[in-house]
Amino acid sequence: MVTETEIKSVEKPTFKEAFLFWLRLGFISFGGPAGQIAIMHEFLVDKKKWISNSKFLHALNYCMILPGPEAQQLAIYSGWLLHGKKGGLAAGILFVLPSVFILLGLSYLYVTFGKIPWVYSLFYGLKPAVVAIVILALIKIGKKSLNNWFAYLIALLSFVCIFFLKVSFPLIILGGIVIGFLGKTFFPDFFKSKADSINKEDEDGYYINANTIVQGVGFSFPRLIRQLFTGIVLWSIPIILFYYFTSDFTFWSQLSLFFTQAAFVTFGGAYSVLPYVAQVSVEKFSWLTSNQMIDGLALGETTPGPLIMVLAFVGFMGGYNHFAFSISMGAVALLTTVYFTFMPCFLFVFIGAPIIERTQHNLNVKAVLSLVTATVTGVILNLTVFFAKAVVFTDTNDIFHHIDYFCLSWILISFILMYKFKVGMIPWIGVSALAGLAYYIIMKLIIVLP
Repeated sequence: MVTETEIKSVEKPTFKEAFLFWLRLGFISFGGPAGQIAIMHEFLVDKKKWISNSKFLHALNYCMILPGPEAQQLAIYSGWLLHGKKGGLAAGILFVLPSVFILLGLSYLYVTFGKIPWVYSLFYGLKPAVVAIVILALIKIGKKSLNNWFAYLIALLSFVCIFFLKVSFPLIILGGIVIGFLGKTFFPDFFKSKADSINKEDEDGYYINANTIVQGVGFSFPRLIRQLFTGIVLWSIPIILFYYFTSDFTFWSQLSLFFTQAAFVTFGGAYSVLPYVAQVSVEKFSWLTSNQMIDGLALGETTPGPLIMVLAFVGFMGGYNHFAFSISMGAVALLTTVYFTFMPCFLFVFIGAPIIERTQHNLNVKAVLSLVTATVTGVILNLTVFFAKAVVFTDTNDIFHHIDYFCLSWILISFILMYKFKVGMIPWIGVSALAGLAYYIIMKLIIVLP
């Protein structure tokens, strides 16, 4: 293997150049993880040639099996490749920072004006569009992860476990990993797919490529101890502050622990963890209702940054409702949620990236971990059913006599236009909001007129 200086034909980007890109990305990263990854690929690989395609995809494959939003962690990973830890910190923080303040403002508007009929009608139109978006995400992830009959079987079992048997999401992911290791060991043919043969590309012309020797790769026990200690200290600081400076430590500790746990089980991104968050925050903690959860997802879809930012809305509503409709406590809860949701992401990448760099050509590891994505597909199917029931059926105890036909029709229309005719998600969200308003006006006229 040659050294970095022998192979690079592109100058190393300055930290300022990379910083400005990460800052711009934070404001334009609409379209969910697929859109965000596409923007990074176009700039980092195609335009600037800072990172080769094989290196980019290698990082992406492993970010998809790490807990947390894969697009943000891919940004952290890419920033780390280019400029070490400071590059990773800049990329990861700037990726989410704009959406934090945008969502805080939208959350304020939601609780202040959301009960006004015409504003409510806008969200009424958004909800079926969001269901269609989740269905599209299910199809996209399924196409990537379900590449043989065994993967389909695992996805089906995952759905059965979480939907019918009420098995917790972390246990399902753990089960997928265990089955992957056992299956790869005793039944390797189960993992064969058409994607097993990959053509090698020309790596020349990229600053970071498959032949680059990245400094500090491999496992280091002292480094691991330092990183874990730093992570524990950073996690403990807000807990200590809440203990000494708040009057309701139980709520803040519950909020902190819950979103820390959520950060550790967000395999496959937001769509995979939302069923878990919705189940606990709605049914157990009563921080918000299922319809408010869908409204939060709609807000999350309209803001840049990772979709997992919808958890910040959940935190806002938790603080807002718990402290007697206090917007200031909602804001503190939102910022707390963001901190505990995204802080572990940096730890995962900084600990895992040096090790991951040593496994770029290990096909066995890739095959086993790909089964996690298949497991996540079944969980996302559960999320689809959860949202569809809440939107289409006004009474889940007697579904056949309480069907919202507007929402059902708009789900079908949204799916056809976005899937078949490739209508953009952001423009269609705006159209859907206006459709909800138009439906409200028409129904008012029908009721008023004799």
